[in-house]
Amino acid sequence: MTKKTIDEAIGHLKENHIRITPQRQLILEYLIEKRNHPTVETIFQAVNAKEPNLSLATVYNTLNLLVEQGLVIELTSGDDGVHYDYYGRPHFHVICVNCGKIIDVEYPEYAADLAKIDRIAAEKTGYDIIANHVEVEGICPECASKAKVAK
Repeated sequence: MTKKTIDEAIGHLKENHIRITPQRQLILEYLIEKRNHPTVETIFQAVNAKEPNLSLATVYNTLNLLVEQGLVIELTSGDDGVHYDYYGRPHFHVICVNCGKIIDVEYPEYAADLAKIDRIAAEKTGYDIIANHVEVEGICPECASKAKVAK
C-alpha cells in the first residue's frame, strides 16, 4: 500500500504542475511511511541522514507546499510545536493532553460525516468551506495508568 500511496501522492503533485524534486519526494515518502506525526526537526534529521545537503528551509518550504496541496496537514500538540501528517486517507486524530501523543483513528463514515459538517457550516455561515480536520483530546492509557499509580 505504501508504494501505491506514494505514487498517488506524486501523481497528485504532477497533476498540479508541481516539480518532483528528490528532496520533496524524500520528505513525502517519510511522512507516508512513518505515520509518526513528526515535527519539522524530526523530519529534517531523518531525511538529512539520506540527503546530507538538505536544508531546514527546504523541509519547511516542502511542508508548506504539501499542506497547500492538501496532502499534509499541520497538527498542534501541547508545547512541542507543530506536527505534520500525511492526509491522503480520511482519518481523525486523538491527542493526549498530558503527553501530546497523537493517534490516527480511521472511521469508515468519516468522509461522509465531514461532508455533512461542511455543508452545514457553509449554510449557516455563507463561507466557502475549503478544509476541515477533527481533533479529539483526552488522556492516553499510559498517562491514565501513571496517574493511577501516582495517587
